Amino acid sequence: MALLGLCLVLAAAGTGAPPTFVAGERFTLAWTHSIEKVRWEEDYVVKPGATVGDAPVLYAMAARVRGSAAGMEPPPDAVLRDGWYTYTPTQRSPSQLPLMRSTYTADFDLCTPDGCHPMSAWLKSDGGVTLLRPCLGTAPR
Repeated sequence: MALLGLCLVLAAAGTGAPPTFVAGERFTLAWTHSIEKVRWEEDYVVKPGATVGDAPVLYAMAARVRGSAAGMEPPPDAVLRDGWYTYTPTQRSPSQLPLMRSTYTADFDLCTPDGCHPMSAWLKSDGGVTLLRPCLGTAPR
């Protein structure tokens, strides 16, 4: 049985490397800016494609940033709540998210219903770009 989730792929690996599947329909991608030390979080939902056989779709539901810093201002429609500027992302349905990962900064956190963990818990970084995209996978046996 196919499950909705995320596929993580090292961009430099090309198309030959199999993706790492993370099951789930809801997740939060979080990180701390390497210089300003400001926490960012984005909430996503993975939904089935519009018709049978279509690829799953990624939807950005909400985003928030913990404060403001030089060159990292929240968008004009952001609302300050409990120390977080919350807003709705303008790009609602990206086909994938290219994530620059470095050994010199903290890794992205990927939060699922099972909790938040560094992305390296699923896929080690090669110091380059990791592609995160919606996909179908199977449950581990």
